Amino acid sequence: MRGTDHSLTLFDRAYFSAAVLLARQGAGEQRHWLMRAKDKLRYQVLQTHGAGDWLIEMPVSAQARQQQATLPARWQARLIEVRVAGRPRRFLTSLLDAARYPAEQLAHSYVQRWEIELVSREIKQSLQAGEFVLCGKQAALVRQERWGVLLAYSLLRIGFHVAAIAITDVLRFAPLESAGTLPRWLALLFEQAKLFILPPRREGRAFPRVVKAWARKYPRKNASQR
Repeated sequence: MRGTDHSLTLFDRAYFSAAVLLARQGAGEQRHWLMRAKDKLRYQVLQTHGAGDWLIEMPVSAQARQQQATLPARWQARLIEVRVAGRPRRFLTSLLDAARYPAEQLAHSYVQRWEIELVSREIKQSLQAGEFVLCGKQAALVRQERWGVLLAYSLLRIGFHVAAIAITDVLRFAPLESAGTLPRWLALLFEQAKLFILPPRREGRAFPRVVKAWARKYPRKNASQR
């Protein structure tokens, strides 16, 4: 399984599997994982670290052990329960040290996963309009294109219109003065850049997972038309 040592991988709870998660832990040194806990999780509490923080033991299904004989009969993880946006959330993780890895900090790390996914969606669907635009045939060219896309997205996130006006003013008026004043112009531009950052994401906004209704080309027949 790909990954790096001394890392934390965030999994969707659809990947809850002793085979998958134990393989992740054993693929290198300090390769940890974090995921939302399933609602119907079967477990036994071995140790309580604090309020909403437990070391638990879970059974491995007979079917999983039949497919992979090296799996143990039971395996351990840490279960935490914290409030996120006013709602209780439960998480599972291989980071067992409660003192070194506080529950609130782990929950915040998982929330960042959704921020990353929202950015990826905005880049693919809005910025790139769903088109496959990476056309480089060498690794270096692909990396260059990816950096270009990320740079364009970053510019849009800092209020591009206002920033463009400020940069245009520098290009317009700086050449009319002596070369020695250029550092002052640049320093002023960097100072103004703090005002270009878009406001934080509004709290309390929800993005529920729903199935989009398919548009019908023809109307349904009613009883009078039959």
